[in-house]
Amino acid sequence: MNLEEKLQVLSDAFGVAGFEDEVREVIRQMAAPYVDRCEVDPLGNLICTRGEGEAVMVDAHMDEVGFMVRWIEKDGFLRLTALGGWDDRILLGHRLVLKTRSGAKLQGVIGATPPHILSEAERNKVVPLDDLFVDVGARNREEAEALGVRIGDPATIHYPFVRLREGYVTGKAFDDRAGCLVALEALRLLQGVKLPYKLVVNFAVFEEGGLRGAKAAAYRIAPKLALALEGTIGADMPGVPEAKQPVRLGQGPAITLADRSITVNPRLARFLEKVAEQKGIRYQYKLPAYGSTDAGAIHTERGGIVAGVVSVPCRYIHSPVSTLWLSDLEATVHLVTEFLNQAGEFLATL
Repeated sequence: MNLEEKLQVLSDAFGVAGFEDEVREVIRQMAAPYVDRCEVDPLGNLICTRGEGEAVMVDAHMDEVGFMVRWIEKDGFLRLTALGGWDDRILLGHRLVLKTRSGAKLQGVIGATPPHILSEAERNKVVPLDDLFVDVGARNREEAEALGVRIGDPATIHYPFVRLREGYVTGKAFDDRAGCLVALEALRLLQGVKLPYKLVVNFAVFEEGGLRGAKAAAYRIAPKLALALEGTIGADMPGVPEAKQPVRLGQGPAITLADRSITVNPRLARFLEKVAEQKGIRYQYKLPAYGSTDAGAIHTERGGIVAGVVSVPCRYIHSPVSTLWLSDLEATVHLVTEFLNQAGEFLATL
């Protein structure tokens, strides 16, 4: 598979925060040829290891924003609660995929009251998630339950991965399946390269609910150095001034200096810059201090871990129609691979 095909497989896989089983198995199969072993910890993190020695940790979270069924109405409609951060403005009128306890996937739609029977004030109001409902074609609670629906079932808005034009694609969960693919490609490209340290790649659960998986994995792995990989906030679009655009598409990988969860050690940030400049890789900075990443949880474990963040620019994250340029994804793979090639040099200074 080429890079686009791999991203499609990852994007289309189901992996709502706390319910990452399907995407974890996809990633395990993709990673297995390039590592010595993969194991799943008690939280569900997939931890893949190659080599021996001092640990360098790479982290990319598998989970995506989604929902959980919180109630089944007597007339068969479902009510949802959020798993991760959704913008209520985008939820109305979307198709949804719900996964039952048996593993079956049901289609549904997030219903909308027809505008013809709304007041002007109601038509201009953002409908909060608590007021929305899902229609799965059940005429009553018993029919919904007969379809396999139970309180606690996960769901997400899912539109299939599509190429919009050559090199420019759209799909769900680029935050952070793009980061997962960067990690997988780095493992592939480093196959056969002897590294002076143990490389441990953590594909984390439940980033979208408090960075929980990475925190446990960092404690288990106990690295001296870590790098979190993300798909981050591309906001180069109409109505957003340049000073408020965290990253821009087409400008290469984004190096984080500070966000809401971490201020990156300046020595590590300079090292990433040096690697990029040595290899002629175009890069940008993620403007401080938007968002948070698994690095925020990793760097406070085990008495402190030097951690940084490199991200793939993606527009419309936390929606079912994220977009990215494959050239940015390729450049991020290049930077992360070269960083890992040289990480022993930085590790020796810690």
